[in-house]
Amino acid sequence: MTVADVTMYSTTWCSYCKRLKTMLDREGIAYEEVNIELDEAAADLVMKVNGGNQTVPTLVFADGSALTNPSVAQVKEQLASVA
Repeated sequence: MTVADVTMYSTTWCSYCKRLKTMLDREGIAYEEVNIELDEAAADLVMKVNGGNQTVPTLVFADGSALTNPSVAQVKEQLASVA
């Protein structure tokens, strides 16, 4: 996988984000991380895909699809479907 395949929107204080990052790293799944507290456009995108809520972690894939707080299995499945 390349960095462009998935973008993770997160915050520094989110324990779910930290856990998912650890699992993605362990599986060798590359991602770009964007802190929604430092990027207003990113926060807006997260709210758009989550019904107006700033729910993290939100992952957005190369095809524009998104998953909120997914398992590693869900991430792998989505990456396979957009490859």
